[in-house]
Amino acid sequence: MIFKDQLNNYIELVNAQLSSYLDYEKGHNNKLIESMKYSLFAGGKRLRPILALASYDLFGKDIHEVMPYACALEMIHTYSLIHDDLPAMDNDDYRRGKLTNHKIYGEGIAILAGDGLLNYSFEIMLDNALKHKDMYSHIRSIKEIANSAGINGMIGGQIVDLESENKAIKEETLNYIHMNKTAALITAPLKVGAIIGGAREEDIKCMEEIGLNLGLAFQITDDILDVIGDESKLGKSIGSDMEKHKSTYASLFGIESSIERVEELTDNVNSLLKPYSDKSNFLLELSNYLMKREF
Repeated sequence: MIFKDQLNNYIELVNAQLSSYLDYEKGHNNKLIESMKYSLFAGGKRLRPILALASYDLFGKDIHEVMPYACALEMIHTYSLIHDDLPAMDNDDYRRGKLTNHKIYGEGIAILAGDGLLNYSFEIMLDNALKHKDMYSHIRSIKEIANSAGINGMIGGQIVDLESENKAIKEETLNYIHMNKTAALITAPLKVGAIIGGAREEDIKCMEEIGLNLGLAFQITDDILDVIGDESKLGKSIGSDMEKHKSTYASLFGIESSIERVEELTDNVNSLLKPYSDKSNFLLELSNYLMKREF
């Protein structure tokens, strides 16, 4: 299957399952579900669930085994975006070309929609784990996702990012922000796909290394696009990092050096995937596709 066909196939599978999870009968919490759906189906790339499915396909036999975790990761990612956009955080009016959640539903409901997606993601994963007599790989996967999203992962990176506004920070601090705020939740799906797929420990470690390289490359690309990106294609304002006086790879090292760093990290991903031969073609093409997006 060619890359774009496989990509669209993964997206269709994820969207169908997400729709199933949010197929609630109308009730007292209808506005909450509506708000959750608004952001969850606002046109995201589905990168994190795609990575989980693609990693699983390297090792497993039935992709539906990993689907609850793939969807949970997308819910966690979406909750983080809803909260990031709030006035107390990044104060953004648009996300993916649409008004942000709090602009449509108000701050209170937006906060609860984010909370709802986060909690529901763990309900989904735990419900699935309880269906299996041998729960070890499932509990391990849930722990992996919790760690990646928590105080030593995404949230840990977010707090340092907030504290670093209007400050000149060192490369070490910037790397901490990027590796935790972004790369942690890109590494998790690759590891979880391998764990649920029954991979060997050395393969799970390899998926972790791939995720760390890919995640950092992804965030540096975001830094670059915030300077030279096309606002109409990105669906959000550019120049926000400069307005908030945030240190980024682009501001610390310049656009050219940042692009070179993305290329280096992508080469690392490609080298790590080579031992998996043709089975890794999709992930190889995906890493290069992400490197070249919009610039």
